[in-house]
Amino acid sequence: MAQHNELGQWGEDLAAEHLCTKGYVIVERDWHSGRRDLDIIAIDSDTLVFVEVKTRRNNMFADPAAAVDYRKIQNLRQAANHFIKSRGINNPVRFDIVTVTGTPDGTPDIDHIVDAF
Repeated sequence: MAQHNELGQWGEDLAAEHLCTKGYVIVERDWHSGRRDLDIIAIDSDTLVFVEVKTRRNNMFADPAAAVDYRKIQNLRQAANHFIKSRGINNPVRFDIVTVTGTPDGTPDIDHIVDAF
């Protein structure tokens, strides 16, 4: 596995742990709809939450959340719509972003943006 893929997987694992400690129930991880994917799908109370995870070694060049641009948001919405329709879900829906900055050998910084878009 490429080093950036390993970092991304580590970040997604930390994000999932973080969400669980906040009481979220993880429904799916790394769900695919064609070439689109949803990193984490969780339940928060009665709300279905689609969580995009961005992991970076540092934030020297940009805030990791800035990588969730208009095109990425459109892809996430389309994938979420496919998930909702394929499962017949009627719950309220929300999109969150979790950023993880750091490396596995250090202390990461985790930021959870609720209702990001």
